[in-house]
Amino acid sequence: MHHMLSRMGAVNNFMQYTAYFGVSTNLVNYLKYRLHEGSKSAANDVTNWQGTGSITPLVAAYLADAFLGRYWTILLFMAISVLGYGVLAASAAAPALLHGGAAAFYAGLYLVALGSGLLVVMAPFGAGQFDEADEGERRRQSSFFNWFYLSLNFGSLVGGTVLVWVQTSVGWGIGYGVPAIFSALSVAVFLAGTAAYRRCQPPGGSPLSRIAQVVVAAARKHDVEVPADASLLHECCDAVDGMSAIQGSRRLVHTGQFRFLDKAAVETAGDKAEPSPWRLCTVTQVEELKCVLRLLPVWASGIIFAAAYTQMTTTFVLQGDTLDPRIGGFKVPAAVLSVFDTLSVMLWVPLYDRAIVPLARRVTGHDRGFTQLARMGVGLVILTVAMLVAGTLEVARRRVIARHGLYGDDGDGGYLPLSIFWQVPQYVVVGASEVFTFIGQMEFFYDQAPDAMRSLCSGLSSTSFALGNYASSAIVVVVARATARGGRLGWIPDNINRGHLDDFFWLLAVLCVANFAAYLLIARWYTYKKTVD
Repeated sequence: MHHMLSRMGAVNNFMQYTAYFGVSTNLVNYLKYRLHEGSKSAANDVTNWQGTGSITPLVAAYLADAFLGRYWTILLFMAISVLGYGVLAASAAAPALLHGGAAAFYAGLYLVALGSGLLVVMAPFGAGQFDEADEGERRRQSSFFNWFYLSLNFGSLVGGTVLVWVQTSVGWGIGYGVPAIFSALSVAVFLAGTAAYRRCQPPGGSPLSRIAQVVVAAARKHDVEVPADASLLHECCDAVDGMSAIQGSRRLVHTGQFRFLDKAAVETAGDKAEPSPWRLCTVTQVEELKCVLRLLPVWASGIIFAAAYTQMTTTFVLQGDTLDPRIGGFKVPAAVLSVFDTLSVMLWVPLYDRAIVPLARRVTGHDRGFTQLARMGVGLVILTVAMLVAGTLEVARRRVIARHGLYGDDGDGGYLPLSIFWQVPQYVVVGASEVFTFIGQMEFFYDQAPDAMRSLCSGLSSTSFALGNYASSAIVVVVARATARGGRLGWIPDNINRGHLDDFFWLLAVLCVANFAAYLLIARWYTYKKTVD
């Protein structure tokens, strides 16, 4: 049964991501050539739209945890998506029919951005179909995250290549019609499984007010002594079979970190007289906040990872633009090389799931092969290697420039006598790092989140990716300014043949190493969540 449900989840995910990347990959060209925007404003409109798309998951996640539950949240955001893709398709196919073509197009675009919030609730919903009390199911749940990520990558591959080709070669109407059809189909697939879904997680009320209650209660009782015996702290006594007062949430075991917050669960005479949730909280509620506080440093380490990872769509492409793209009669655009990252993920996921995990299981005796923290750490190391590989290619590229005097100052845009396929190794290594860190992150944030905050904490890992993009832009700006003082061109000038992109890659590798060192300290300090059952 779970196999069928997780397959349906993967198909659903594939269709959602195909539709999303079918629109996002080539959006800048639609704005330029169909809506006649300038290059700069088109690029800014795309980044603004993507920025919005990185906030909406938190909205969806909050609704899922607090009020609607995951099932109804997914359905609501799917409906918004279908509407958005429908408006896009209509305005692309018949711009004259829709009054105010550009306005209608933007309305559709922002509906899609809002609807894409459901993508972050899909993983916790799928993972929730497995019974965590059963060891075999726990292993299958771990495996589910791997295949879930694979389907997402496969969708982005089809959307970013096949649909982009349809848009440029066949037409925008069909190119935007297919995402609309996929979006509608995914609703049908999701609804088909309704009778079989386990809806194990009812909405537990607003997690933000529960957190605020703990902070306020602890502050009010700042002068209260915390008893040495944790069993004296307040926990709801009507809690049967390990469940807590928070609806659908298991009770959490008391931990010794962040002792100050325990004051919120100390029962005083005043609490007995007039009980108030803003004066007295349960241990589980206090532990919920501790779980989130423990997740934050791990989350922060993902920001530098994402900043280095995003070079694949920026500096790797700038580097590739100068290399020889010819193969037979074809010319391979530099941006297309990210396909090798996706192919690498598609190779590494089955390898990891079927070979590495069983092998690691024998060595470590851990049912997932590695702890999630170890898995993410391995990815951080692999990404450092990717930066070193990119830097090494850049050194070779600069040698070719020097040897042939091909600085390209005259703007002839000629290619260097060095094949673009020398970039394949760095893309493949980045793909391997994703399988360890990004999937490890998805699983870790789901597993370590309190039961009633799983969607929100899953949403957290997607925000670290958005912040990584901003961090990358900030690093580029700072480096360009700092290195271009006193009339020098700096590391990243407009003509990169005159720059020092290799030094930029070395800098990123150093940042990755520093991030890994900090991560090791965080991992040693981290305490895994324990439930009472």
